[in-house]
Amino acid sequence: MLSGITILPRYVLGGRGFTPPSQKLNVAMIGTGGQGMQNLRNLLQEDDVQIVAIADVAEFQDYSRFYHKVPGGRGPGLERIREQYRNNPATKDYPDCQVYVDFRKMLDTEKNIDAVVVSTPDHTHAVAAMAVIGHKKHLYCEKPLARTIWEVRRVTEAAKEAGVVTQMGHQGHGGEGIRLTYEWIRDGAIGPVREVHAWSSGANRSACDDADLSQGFPVPQGLDWDLWIGPVKYVPYHPNYTPCGWRQYWHFGTGKIADMGCHNMDPAFFALDLGYPEWVQARSAWGNRSIRPFASIVQYQFPARGDMPPVKMTWYEGLMPPRPDDLEPGRDLTGDGNGILFIGDKGKIMCAGWAGVPRIVPESKMKEYRRPPKTLPRVGGIYRDWINACKEGRKASSDFSYSGPLTEVILMGVIAMRTEEKLYWDGPGMTATNFPDAEQYVIPQYENGWSL
Repeated sequence: MLSGITILPRYVLGGRGFTPPSQKLNVAMIGTGGQGMQNLRNLLQEDDVQIVAIADVAEFQDYSRFYHKVPGGRGPGLERIREQYRNNPATKDYPDCQVYVDFRKMLDTEKNIDAVVVSTPDHTHAVAAMAVIGHKKHLYCEKPLARTIWEVRRVTEAAKEAGVVTQMGHQGHGGEGIRLTYEWIRDGAIGPVREVHAWSSGANRSACDDADLSQGFPVPQGLDWDLWIGPVKYVPYHPNYTPCGWRQYWHFGTGKIADMGCHNMDPAFFALDLGYPEWVQARSAWGNRSIRPFASIVQYQFPARGDMPPVKMTWYEGLMPPRPDDLEPGRDLTGDGNGILFIGDKGKIMCAGWAGVPRIVPESKMKEYRRPPKTLPRVGGIYRDWINACKEGRKASSDFSYSGPLTEVILMGVIAMRTEEKLYWDGPGMTATNFPDAEQYVIPQYENGWSL
């Protein structure tokens, strides 16, 4: 331990971007929509964080019909921040949070930012993340890290070169469940694992998916549509796209596999050290090919790693995997439609979605199992972990060196869906060695003056 470190000026300590533990971490938000508001609410609960600036292309958007159930945008974001700080005696006299439409102007103007949270739609993750890294600010970026493999690689490499603290926002990675899963599997609870099934069974399409998107609608007041479009090919505004529908369109999003896969496949990558697969293939039930499929099954084949055998992992979306034979009658796979199942030589472990708490199957084996000591550090959740890492000058638990390759592998599943080919994959080279046409889905075409 370094005694006396907290009384020194920030610039003396620890290296680039280091924030001493006694000081508040000044955080800016890029995106205060549905997930952005959730991230904001979590950070406002941390006494050593100060939200100093926000940027969002929309003044107000209504999320009441969607997962997040709350209003979003610049107005609701600022209102929530002011409410929190007015009601807290320790912060009621702090300067007001600054508000911007364009995150680039915010980063250029605000000089007291230590760290930034990016919670925009997938198609603008990379440009926002690279801007933050270019300003040498610590970065928390929502999952998936970017829309394409090439963007993920560029962001991962840039963050490493800049020396900033990074974290991807798949919240379960900071929890207890994923650590227990790792410890039990490494303890040999179910023997060598050769097969994994992960799933998210919710419906993939909405009733308005077949709308005529070429028919433009008036842009809502307070929404900068050009900035929302960002680096992808311009299309007219349509209410199907925003606030929430963008994810199901390949033009903007990466579908359910990159949304929920970053949560539900995470325990396999973490516990089994999977790395890049040898091949990936998918079969899907399609309607409009510009939109994610109604349902899909994606298979990955991973090679042996050290003393761990090869692993076949299957992803199901809009579907559930087959019931294990030894799952007790009347008992369903855990997770209410989201989860993961490990199949080893000596048994099975299933976990709820979002990297939830593991259980050995059947329950009789769970009751017999003598749990091993807890060997992995507990980090207090993904937000607390990132804050502490920023202030201590260390890696967070889902630093981009881990979450970047994870996202790349998940996005290989998107490419397999869109090509419907069995793709033999050169991970480091970002190429399907047997299908050169896959490159169109690896490297995006930037437009409207944007670049990385």
